[in-house]
Amino acid sequence: MKTHPFGMDPAMMNASPMLTWWQQQWMKGANPMAQMQAAWMESLAEAMKFEAQFLKAVAESGQQMTDCLNNEEPATPQELQACYQKLVQQMTDAQQKRMEQAAELSHDFRKRLWEEI
Repeated sequence: MKTHPFGMDPAMMNASPMLTWWQQQWMKGANPMAQMQAAWMESLAEAMKFEAQFLKAVAESGQQMTDCLNNEEPATPQELQACYQKLVQQMTDAQQKRMEQAAELSHDFRKRLWEEI
C-alpha cells in the first residue's frame, strides 16, 4: 500500500474530515450526559445536607431530653410533660422542614435537568 510522502495514508487523509465531525458529535453527546450526572450529584449532595440537618435536630432533641431528665432537683410531672411537649414540637417542625425540602428537591432536580436538555 502506498503512503503519502508525509507518512499519512491517503485513505486516512480522506477520512480525516469525517473523523473530526464524528469526534465533535461524540463530544456533544457525551457532554449533556455528564452535565445531567452533575445535576443529579448536586441534588444528591443537597439531599444529604438536608438529612444531616435533620439528624442534627434529632441529636439536639435527645440531648435536651437527657437534660430534662437529669435535672438535679426532682422535676414535677408537669415540668417533664412541658419539656417533652417542647421537644415533640421541635421534632415535628424539623420533620416538616425535611419534607418540604424533599419536595422542593424533586422540582429543583427536574429544573436542572430541563436546563441541561
